[in-house]
Amino acid sequence: MSELGLIPARHGKAVLLRRGETIEVINTHGHQAVDTWAFNASDVSEMMSMEHTRSVNSRVYVNEGDTLSSNLRRPMLTIVNDTTPGRHDALLCACNQSVYTELGAKEYHRNCQDNLAEALQEFDVTPPTTPSPLNLFFNVTVGPKGEVLRQPPVTKPGDLVALRAEMDLFVVFSSCPQDITPVNGPARTPRDAHYRIISDRQR
Repeated sequence: MSELGLIPARHGKAVLLRRGETIEVINTHGHQAVDTWAFNASDVSEMMSMEHTRSVNSRVYVNEGDTLSSNLRRPMLTIVNDTTPGRHDALLCACNQSVYTELGAKEYHRNCQDNLAEALQEFDVTPPTTPSPLNLFFNVTVGPKGEVLRQPPVTKPGDLVALRAEMDLFVVFSSCPQDITPVNGPARTPRDAHYRIISDRQR
């Protein structure tokens, strides 16, 4: 079993995941939303797309067993295990400076869009755009009139989601810096999350 890797609170982390490998994303403290992206390692213009994932699966939520599709409608990741109650968001954008300005921030606020770009610098890769992420552990529901309802997380410490790579990928995580609204729990305090890569041989 490989060692745990760190997704630091308020920051991002990029990893190279080979086809057939599985990455476990661990909600170490139980209340942390983790924005998640994937890019084809051979051509980063192909990227995980929530709009195509919703279209392929014909659902606004994602569940264990679902495939996460690219903008070319090819499978990129498959959810092979989910120990949470299954509340993950596939509707909302990544937070950026404009979001925090709208929420009243007067100065620069760390944000998931910038975390994505910073994390990929480790591989000397520049994302062509910031696609909407899969917001793991982010409890968003749709109300009876189509309202998008942001609610506190329902995960517990140690809950995890395992994602299997269907091609060679750069996978990027952001431990969401949101500390104004309670999407990271009632304490509104971003926390570290962790990950573990499991190869085919280890399963």
